[in-house]
Amino acid sequence: MIALLTAHVALVFAALAVFCVVVYVLADGLDLGVGILFLAAPRDADRDVMMASIEPVWDGNETWLVAGGTLLLAAFPAGYYILLPAFYLPIVTMLFALILRGVAFGFRLQATRFRFVWDLAFAGGSILAALCQGLILGGLIDGVPVADGMFAGGPFSFLSLLGLLCGIGLVGGYALIGAGWLILKTQGGTQIFAREIAHAALILVAVMMLVVSGWSALTVPDVAARWFSLPNIVLLAPVPLVTLAVIVALWRGIWTGAEMRTFALALVLFALGLIGLVVSLWPYVVPRAVTVWDGLADPQSLTFISFGLAIVLPVVLAYQAHAYWVFRGKTLTEHGAYDAPAGTRQPGTLS
Repeated sequence: MIALLTAHVALVFAALAVFCVVVYVLADGLDLGVGILFLAAPRDADRDVMMASIEPVWDGNETWLVAGGTLLLAAFPAGYYILLPAFYLPIVTMLFALILRGVAFGFRLQATRFRFVWDLAFAGGSILAALCQGLILGGLIDGVPVADGMFAGGPFSFLSLLGLLCGIGLVGGYALIGAGWLILKTQGGTQIFAREIAHAALILVAVMMLVVSGWSALTVPDVAARWFSLPNIVLLAPVPLVTLAVIVALWRGIWTGAEMRTFALALVLFALGLIGLVVSLWPYVVPRAVTVWDGLADPQSLTFISFGLAIVLPVVLAYQAHAYWVFRGKTLTEHGAYDAPAGTRQPGTLS
């Protein structure tokens, strides 16, 4: 009975950790995507609107990164003390990139002569953060070297071709989500730019999903066995088929579909990629070394965490839902985001 209860508790906390990661990737993905597209925008006025569209929500989105890391430390300490040294360099680099984005947010609006410097900082920080996340993802799929319950690799063990491929794929995926967000939140020239670049981002995402999936199957035997052995190949077949259907629907709907549906399909496509990742790595906290049951914290720690989660998660969800609701609607007006005359302000516009 105790073993059965422990197994269920492990599944609950694993689901919560995955939930935090998924929400972070989808929520912060839209503002990382806007940053990735920042320098590609044709006009400075477009960049003003792009930044204004995410200004009310970007800092709340990153809350989930903190929540996911804290939950991993508290609920699965074995995974934390192995994964942190394994990916120390990309994690620290990613955090500095996110800080750089935050600084650029504060300074760009006030800058005049050197605004381009903050444009570069905002875009560069966004791209660098996405690439670092890809390196971490590729390292997880490849597997982390572990000996005697400790990380057994070097500081650059995370570097791999698969990690670089995942990084490129994440850049494309975030760009697609960002383009979908701009299609939803803007109009006029900025929206046309978003629709045009969404096609290029979708092509990159589709190609990289195929390349990463194929390379993972060829180089990681456990991943190939998970997807292509019987009966898994039959049970998991809907995942790539649904992914293909979403890609086709998104391609056809970028210009003709409803704005909300286009953004939602971009999120669904990214979520399907995350489902594929979970299928490939389950049930490991540290791939091929520590399972969610082996790495679970002691009951006292889990009880303490449960009380904290019961308070924090509803508050954060309510705050974010309120922020998105208050700032709903278009950011762009006929006169731009910051200089719209009285009476033309749309819901969610920061002008």
